[in-house]
Amino acid sequence: MKAGIVGLPNVGKSTLFNCLSNAKAQSANFPFCTIEPNIGVVNVPDERLDFLNKLVNPEKVIPATVEIVDIAGLVKGASKGEGLGNQFLSNIRETDAILHVLRCFDDDNIVHVDSTVDPIRDKETIDMELQLKDMETVEKRKEKINRAAKTGSKEAQKELEILKKIISSLERGENVRSIDFIKDDETTYVKSLQLLTDKPVLYVCNVDENAAAKGNAYVEKVKTAIVKENCEVLVMAVSIEADINELESYEERHLFLEDIGLTEPGSAKLIRSAYNLLSLQTYFTAGEKEVRAWTIPKGASAPPSRWYYTY
Repeated sequence: MKAGIVGLPNVGKSTLFNCLSNAKAQSANFPFCTIEPNIGVVNVPDERLDFLNKLVNPEKVIPATVEIVDIAGLVKGASKGEGLGNQFLSNIRETDAILHVLRCFDDDNIVHVDSTVDPIRDKETIDMELQLKDMETVEKRKEKINRAAKTGSKEAQKELEILKKIISSLERGENVRSIDFIKDDETTYVKSLQLLTDKPVLYVCNVDENAAAKGNAYVEKVKTAIVKENCEVLVMAVSIEADINELESYEERHLFLEDIGLTEPGSAKLIRSAYNLLSLQTYFTAGEKEVRAWTIPKGASAPPSRWYYTY
């Protein structure tokens, strides 16, 4: 399962990736710092695994993981191949969920690709490019289905109605994830299209140190803008998280967090949120040789062959 980090150039994507993964992506103060997608496998923080480790004292402990992909920054016109558009959109299509980083802080020393800070505008820029690409995908499918529908095929006619519903929403500037598909067969069909704006998304509001605990006016605007999208918002001071990662001891990191009003690193919250965003849950097995956290879809049942616990 993959979660892709996306956003405009220079909003903190690669710095966030570095906070989450041991793989070090290049990070610099200019657009298109990331050209090829960096991939890191990140452990999912889980206190229950620590408990089982202390209880069983196995030879090894294997945590659950999520694959995080740092994708190149997007610019206007990406849906038509501008900048790194085609590559960017292809990388997103290969992910299961999106971590959308929005710049929610002011700093004259850090260049913004559009000169001013406006997370809503930035969100709409990426939304529009993804919507345009989805429109292209759906229109091509519609052309093919139209011919079958005209022959009287009930299945084709049903599919055509779904496609028209999607097109209508995209024309209004709405993401596919915002559409209410009531019937299960409709939802299954839409999922099969692998549309970019249908992927689950977590908006990561990148703030400064002063807003790390409670957010700021930019964050409130983002929360208002995404009300209908059935998605989540996480506030993180990404540059501060990078500083915390440089500290060697747990005590130093804990004191640093306390100073800015946090109880745990934002990176830990983000990893758990990404895990949840992908509709995953953990299945534990425990024995003398190993304690392992297995990743399974929510709703899956566990075989009663070993000692297990799901949550």
